[in-house]
Amino acid sequence: MPGTSVVIAEDSTLLRDGLVRLLSDSGIRVKAALEDATKLFEVVAGDPPDVVMLDVRMPPTHTTEGLEAALALRDHFPDIGVLVLSQHLEPRYALQLLAGNPGGVGYLLKERISDSRELASSIQRLADGSSVIDDHVVDRLLNRSRSVSAIDALTDRERDVLRLMAAGRANAEIGDELFISAKTIEAHVRSIFQKLELPEHHGNRRVLAVLEWLRSN
Repeated sequence: MPGTSVVIAEDSTLLRDGLVRLLSDSGIRVKAALEDATKLFEVVAGDPPDVVMLDVRMPPTHTTEGLEAALALRDHFPDIGVLVLSQHLEPRYALQLLAGNPGGVGYLLKERISDSRELASSIQRLADGSSVIDDHVVDRLLNRSRSVSAIDALTDRERDVLRLMAAGRANAEIGDELFISAKTIEAHVRSIFQKLELPEHHGNRRVLAVLEWLRSN
């Protein structure tokens, strides 16, 4: 965690100050805290952070300025993690973010970021190139009707594992949550990759599996 840095873009003064305090207390360095995205690219280019956090809805129209800025950041600064915060459960935004380069992309609901340790852990995962998707978003996608796809070949336990992978959990964390051994988790992950026919030599099959999961729901 030491050395991880972020830039925050959030128009709510209360939330912005709260995020700065939470992250600073967790040992994460906040390089800048902006009230909108107008100077975001200038700040990021001048002193690149490990992760940028920004709201989906920002001034001036409070529609999708933050999402658009996040997508542009991914294009121009692919090595920087992007964490999008949303007041509302909008899975399609998560899909848009993951559709291009899914590594280092996160989507969390604002109501879920009060736990400083969980927030700090999510930021570190993004800095390390993993994806972090809010459990609520994953659950919403799980509950939607699905068309027949490779996902349908997965067992219930494999779906549990993939759901937790989509939420950004590492194998050890998945094992702890499902009360099964690390060796069993590894076997489930291998089976998931095989059933989804993911290329063996791809550098990030976990991200590809998560993306397939989200697209199929």
